[in-house]
Parts: sequence; C-alpha cells; structure tokens
Amino acid sequence: MRRAVITGLGVVAPNGLGMNAFWEATTEGRSGVSRVDSFNTEGHTVKVGGEVKNWDPSPYLNGNRKSLKVMGRNVQFGIAASHLAMDDAGLLHSDKLDPTRFGVVMGTGIVPIDLGEFASAVAQSTNGCFSMPKFAQVEQAEMQPLWILRHLPNMVAAHISMAHNAQGPNNTIVTACAAGTQAIGEAFRLVARGDADLMLAGGSDSRIDPLLFVAYTVLGAISRSVRPPEEISRPFDQGRDGFVLGEGAGVMVVEEYEHARGRGAQIYAEITGYGSSFDAYAITKPEPEGRGAALAMKAALNEAKLDPADVDYINAHGTSTKLNDLMETQAVKRVFGERSREIPCSSIKSMIGHLIGAAGGVEAVATALTLREAVVPPTINLDTPDPDCDLDYVPNAARDQRVKTAVSNSFGFGGQNATLVMQAV
Repeated sequence: MRRAVITGLGVVAPNGLGMNAFWEATTEGRSGVSRVDSFNTEGHTVKVGGEVKNWDPSPYLNGNRKSLKVMGRNVQFGIAASHLAMDDAGLLHSDKLDPTRFGVVMGTGIVPIDLGEFASAVAQSTNGCFSMPKFAQVEQAEMQPLWILRHLPNMVAAHISMAHNAQGPNNTIVTACAAGTQAIGEAFRLVARGDADLMLAGGSDSRIDPLLFVAYTVLGAISRSVRPPEEISRPFDQGRDGFVLGEGAGVMVVEEYEHARGRGAQIYAEITGYGSSFDAYAITKPEPEGRGAALAMKAALNEAKLDPADVDYINAHGTSTKLNDLMETQAVKRVFGERSREIPCSSIKSMIGHLIGAAGGVEAVATALTLREAVVPPTINLDTPDPDCDLDYVPNAARDQRVKTAVSNSFGFGGQNATLVMQAV
C-alpha cells in the first residue's frame, strides 16, 4: 500500500470563502449561521441557515459563464473548492500531470429542485387536475433542454473532472451526511492501491432551498429555536434542539507521497486510515449505544495501525441533535475507554451548520489544518453542557495544542458511519 498525503485544500463555507478566511473564522469561533436571504422565508417555520452569502462563481469558471446553465448551486461550490485546492497545491495550471492517473471522488446528497423554474409549467398544465401529457408539452416549451443535468448527483464530480482534465477514476458518493468523508476515504484507497497518483476528493452540497427547508422541518431534524441565528447550532449543549441546514464545499488534493515529494509539494497531513460501517438499526435514528460509529472508528485505526492511545484530537460529527450527540459520546467512550475524556473533541457545525453531503469534506479540511497549525477549533455555544455529553468538547474558544494524530467522524441518515485518520508528516 502506497502512502497518501494531502497537498491542497479548498473551502467554500458559510463562515469563510477560501482556506484562510475559513480557518481564521473557525479558530476565532465566528459563526456563519444567519437569516436566509436567497429565498423568501415568509411562512416557513425555520428562517435561518448556514448560507454562503453574496456567492459569485465567476472567478472559478475559467471565463466559461455559459456552463452555469448546467450547474446547480452545489456544483458551483464544488468547482470553486476544487479550483482553490488545485491552486493551493500548485497544480492549477500544471502541464506535468498525467490525466489518466488523476481522478475525482465527490460526496453530495439531495440535489435541490428549482421550483420557480418549472412552477409555471405545472400551473399551466394542472387547472385543478394534473395531466401528464399536457405537462410534458408545456415543459418542453418552457424549460431549457439541459435542465435535468443540473439535478444529477454525479454532476459535481463530472464538472470538476472536466475543469481539470482528470481522466482517471471518477466516482460519486451519495450517503447523506457521511458522503464527504467516504469520498475522501475512497480517494485515499485509490491512491494507496496504485489506481491513481492524484485525486480531488471531498463533498459539495446545498440545502438552502424552500422545499428542503419544509422537508427537514417536517422530519423534525432541524432547530426551531428563536435564539439569535449564530447561537442556534449548539452541539453537546443541554439547550440544543436540532441542527441548522447549511451549504458549501470542502475539497482536498490527495496525492501519492513520492509523487508529492518529487514536485516539492507542501504536505498538510497524511491519511493513514479509513473506516466505514452501517448501524442496521433505524432510518432516522442512530444506534443509541454507538456500536456502528465505534466500528467505523476502530476500522480506521486498525488500517492506520494505531492504538486509541495514539489519537490526540477528534473532529466530531456533532450535529446539535439530541440523539446524535449522545450516540457519538457513547461511541467515543467505546473506542477510547478511560482516555475518552482526555481527548479534545470539537464540532465546527456549531459555526457553519450541517452541510449534509459536504459536511465531511469541510470538516476533513479543518482536521488537516488542525494538524498543521497546532490549533484545535472550538465548539461554540456550549454554555450548559449536557451532563450525558461529558467529554472534552473544547467549549467556546480554540486551544493551542500540537496534534500528531486526528480522527474525523461523519454519521449519516440511514445509519451510515465513516471515519478518517490523519497524521502529521
């Protein structure tokens, strides 16, 4: 098995565009959660989200604005994050890459449907009684031919590969909240096995959408709190009542170690282990004792040939829901035993909300930066810790601490679990 290292990072997040802005905001404990202004929230129970404000994809399209016609918002975020990661790795304009050894794996989730775009077609064809033949006729007249291409999950990876001429492996992971972490894990395996020398991997997603706001509200997963927006996401706090929907992308360049050394690349960290599992318990509830999550963490540590005693930091999934935070606490105790209370374990969802398919990508970027910068990001809004969530969740302020080995967790709806192990090089 070959070594796989991280040589470039790109982020589009509610609290910062670009790695430096994101990391500065995250270590300072600045929230990107605010009132949503990309659509009219009148009549919606929930009016806040982790929204990327004043978004402009133009700088990342290489002058090809026509491509926006077939790019959903999640694709635009992925393109931007991959552009930033390639630039950070010194590869954006490189002519020395073998395109057949260069691939992409991206995680994403439900692709929002632009209701406004085809609402008029539905209205015209209905008149109180929906008619499929009539709708088809109106649809063909009113909707642009490539509309459907904006709503296929694989379009994020496809557009990224085309933008960078990556002709090697190309995969899309759609495993809800675990997707971004699993995408990086699969890219790590492709490099380690020798199937590719260079991979772009991470997650990109956007749930700031009127239909999805209603869907998650009905599901009972998102917070209905009337606190100020920046105080609503509060993982492990006794006052938490659900997560905040967010959007964005986190992408990293995963590169074979000798390939990176040969071109004099900077190295943030090495990925040494990846584990995944499934709860087989319930669609909307995690297994309460954390058995599935613990299995993923143990598998990742085993692949890395590490003991639980080697871990210095855990980037928690930490959604701010009652069930997930309790489950993750139990899972950490299962794996780390008596040491579990000694390991810093923080959730940056307190500052950006839950980015669903992009969550693992952005949080993996934060984990890599923790290793390089020797700063552990905080869990903000942790004012009254839940007594059952009794680990060191780094409340409200970042901590200067050298980290040699870190774990990044993601746990998704349906029972998906994924864990990455990263180590300082």
